[in-house]
Amino acid sequence: MRRMLSSSVILDAAREAGFHFAGLARAERIDPGPLERWLAGGLGASMRWMSERTEERLDPGRLLPGARTVLALGCCVLTRAHAAPSPIALYAQGRDYHATLRDRIRVLRRLLAPQAPGVRDYAEVDTGPVLEKVWAQRAGLGFLGKNGMLIVPGHGSHVVLAVMLLDSEVDRYHSPQPDRCGRCVACLIACPSAAIVSPGIVDSRRCLSYQTIEEHGDFAEPLRPHARLAFGCDTCQLVCPWNPPGHACDDARFEPRPVSRCSLADLAGLSRERFVELTRGTAIARAHWEGLRRNAWIALGAARDPAMLQVAPLADDSDENVRAAARWALSRLPPP
Repeated sequence: MRRMLSSSVILDAAREAGFHFAGLARAERIDPGPLERWLAGGLGASMRWMSERTEERLDPGRLLPGARTVLALGCCVLTRAHAAPSPIALYAQGRDYHATLRDRIRVLRRLLAPQAPGVRDYAEVDTGPVLEKVWAQRAGLGFLGKNGMLIVPGHGSHVVLAVMLLDSEVDRYHSPQPDRCGRCVACLIACPSAAIVSPGIVDSRRCLSYQTIEEHGDFAEPLRPHARLAFGCDTCQLVCPWNPPGHACDDARFEPRPVSRCSLADLAGLSRERFVELTRGTAIARAHWEGLRRNAWIALGAARDPAMLQVAPLADDSDENVRAAARWALSRLPPP
């Protein structure tokens, strides 16, 4: 039988590895109801992976036989440099958080090895079959807001998460934080595309983050007039009173990269070579060259921004979706 681990040792190691906050929860199966209802309602859109490996998402013992503890880990992505306007969502302006969190998980493993010899683990960021926000809430990191985001008091919702399962118990577990949204509905009112269909429930089919990142075909026409960014959407977070004005953790790994300083017109006219150069090592690469330019054109059109005339010749782009987006955007300009 494995010896019980010290929670303080684990949490100290997590902080030393670079995580800004960490918490511990018992590795107990998650209630399947919320996920099943979300999937059954089609709210996952084309994200088919959310309906795959469902039992592993719900039962940590399927990912790590004998799992006893879940270590929820998180980092705040905000730096003072994020105050500059950008067509890129705040979390994606720096280095891809998946790489940063995985680097820190590797450091954490090395730090824990002498403290917990023989203890097995399974760790993943949000690309694996883990419900990281549920575990973060269970481990006391924060509470789930009405916009579906984890809100960490003192940091707000501009956080990224990872999960580590351990096959040993610890001497102290954290309690879940209660809901603190109260009667506030600022995010529901502010969502430009009405994607938050009820408190805590987001319809991906209407979400601009989904549309600009996961949808690689045509940009849904009913959503076009609401687009504001070329990658992601921050609206529901910017209006949230739990996001402290001017808050910054100033973690160098999340410092905005040059791509965040581009204008929408710059992004709409990117060459393939320049796209690769600017987005290498960032989450923005997920949109692909065609997708980022399509998104930029849509945002230009939504704003009726005359800057689009700088790149108007690209309305004859070889990519069908970029071409359609550019022509729609140009049609939104008032006649000369």
